[in-house]
Amino acid sequence: MNNMTNKELLILIGQATAGDKRALETVVLSIQDLVFNLSLRMLGTFPDAEDASQDILLKVITRLSSFKGDSSFSTWVFSIAVNHLKNYKKHMFAKYPLSFAFYGDDIVNGKIDDVPDLTQDVEKSILAEELKMSCTNVLLQCLDPDSRCIFILGTMFKVDSRIAGDILGISPEAYRQRLSRVRKKVAEFLSEYCGEYGGGSCRCERRVNYAIQNRRISPKRLDFTGAKPTEGSVAEVKSAMEEIDGYSQQFAFCQTYQSPEQIKQYIRDFLNGTAFSTVADT
Repeated sequence: MNNMTNKELLILIGQATAGDKRALETVVLSIQDLVFNLSLRMLGTFPDAEDASQDILLKVITRLSSFKGDSSFSTWVFSIAVNHLKNYKKHMFAKYPLSFAFYGDDIVNGKIDDVPDLTQDVEKSILAEELKMSCTNVLLQCLDPDSRCIFILGTMFKVDSRIAGDILGISPEAYRQRLSRVRKKVAEFLSEYCGEYGGGSCRCERRVNYAIQNRRISPKRLDFTGAKPTEGSVAEVKSAMEEIDGYSQQFAFCQTYQSPEQIKQYIRDFLNGTAFSTVADT
């Protein structure tokens, strides 16, 4: 988390809980990428991830005094975020759930050649890249929330099975078994259908206009290609997840991004507003 040592982080947290607004801002901004990337993969879209991230960061602020250092700070944040996201019902895919069967049928039977050019002078290669990253992220919405969370913790954040088990309330053995099953399910789907990360016939460039027509991407809002990737890991969780299968190459899409500027500004506005004074006085 911004290369801070655990000792430095604990000092900052102590200062923050004592009322130091600058220390609190530093602490919160240090975890915003972790929270945003977990939210993005759990919920599927940038707008929903931004909204949920703001909710989670406020929970961290209001509960910060309860952090005693018994676990790493990132593990504590993961626990708050996971519990929030597994029960989050305001995102698009909670209203319109997906399944692997539906997704596969759309890839095979979608009328992609019947759609006119909708690229609006945006280079097709850029739109194809946007679709590739969006599609693989939305693919995770075919998993139930628990399986999706397990996949994200193990594949993107590489959380050790003991830590992940504590976060999810299951044994390390159960976590490893479930992670192996869900990774196999995702890998098999990619292998059957996806031409980018598997052996399937689907090619993003051929589906760009179809995706625009179905509002899956927009030439006016290129979230994935416009986002900045993070440098290194977004979470410093000790003892990275042990390798349990041979599927890692097929999950190259699991990169992480810097959180949008809107989240940073939201936190700054909150800390400088009357709402923070109310929270700080409770």
